[in-house]
Amino acid sequence: MKGTALAAALAILALASCQRETEGKLVELSGRIFVFNYRVATANYLVTLKKLRPLPDGSIVTAEFENPKGGDTLPAREKIFPIDEKIVIQSPHLQCVRKDHPYGVTIRILSASGDMLQEIETSITSDVDQSVLPAKPLVVGPGYTPNPDVFHADGSRDMSADSNCPA
Repeated sequence: MKGTALAAALAILALASCQRETEGKLVELSGRIFVFNYRVATANYLVTLKKLRPLPDGSIVTAEFENPKGGDTLPAREKIFPIDEKIVIQSPHLQCVRKDHPYGVTIRILSASGDMLQEIETSITSDVDQSVLPAKPLVVGPGYTPNPDVFHADGSRDMSADSNCPA
């Protein structure tokens, strides 16, 4: 009987501590990856957030993604809809992503008036190098026509990667 009471007390304490961890948070990070689209030769950051509580009407999510090529961060901004349980934010197209390098990301949840409701700092690390992508899209147009800049009329192919990346 004492063991059961002790186990129940520990379970209640564990649940209470979990509740304190999420107290005050509106969202939590639920996913972060690099998306490499070989067909169109693009790479992007993709971050998903899980809503923990309802957000004020008109809220938005902004993100500043570290630019793998160097220079200014890459901004992104999305409206948050009340019906959405998940929030997804994607970066503009990237160049020069390196394998095993952590890239910084700052995510902010803002009210309709621009007040910061929550900020999340994280990083994303790719398990492949962007050199796996061709420098030019393999296809063009809605019918996935082979790109003539890659697939030449003489049967040769130019699958070279972008070589203008910092070391």
